[in-house]
Amino acid sequence: MADAVYEAIFSKLMSLDIAPGARITVDGLVRELEVSHTPIREALGRLEGEGLVVKTHLIGYSAPSQISRRRFDELYEVRLLLEPHAARRAALKISEERMSKLRKTAGQMSKLSSSRERLSYSAFARLDADFHDQIMEIAGNELIRDTLAHVHAHLHIFRLMYHTRITEEAISEHDALLAALSRKDEQGPEGAMGEHIECWRQRLLVAFA
Repeated sequence: MADAVYEAIFSKLMSLDIAPGARITVDGLVRELEVSHTPIREALGRLEGEGLVVKTHLIGYSAPSQISRRRFDELYEVRLLLEPHAARRAALKISEERMSKLRKTAGQMSKLSSSRERLSYSAFARLDADFHDQIMEIAGNELIRDTLAHVHAHLHIFRLMYHTRITEEAISEHDALLAALSRKDEQGPEGAMGEHIECWRQRLLVAFA
């Protein structure tokens, strides 16, 4: 029950059905989702840990404000500094088993990318975060992995915009990254990851126009 409630609220946050900065009332979710208070509170606690819900003393829960342009630029500076390097390291360590798992995740994303449903977009965001985290795990630098996980960059960035073009273009970039990783050279994955992140940055800049 708690997992189902978590997924329901997560989808509302990612699809902007719960707008940035909006108040989230436990009683309102109880009525809407037709469950008791306990799974609602458990789910909100998990989302708070992911930075997708903010809890304020004496006020309660709310969705975080949309990230600012400055924060956006900072997130992408961090990603461009860390992720291409990690992709280079991952290329030297990746096994066929891990390669197969990455391809499976990419395949799941490809199936979702053709859907215009916001629920699918929410699932795509989750898979995208997992795809990148797998590469960070393979690279073997836990500090880099933890740093990227801590800022929850993927989840907040996906909340900037809902558009199927974003998912479709990301799929082709992931394919190029997978091809480079499968060759197990260093420069290919580093360049492919850097290009992928920069393309994401350019696609989302229009959200600040």
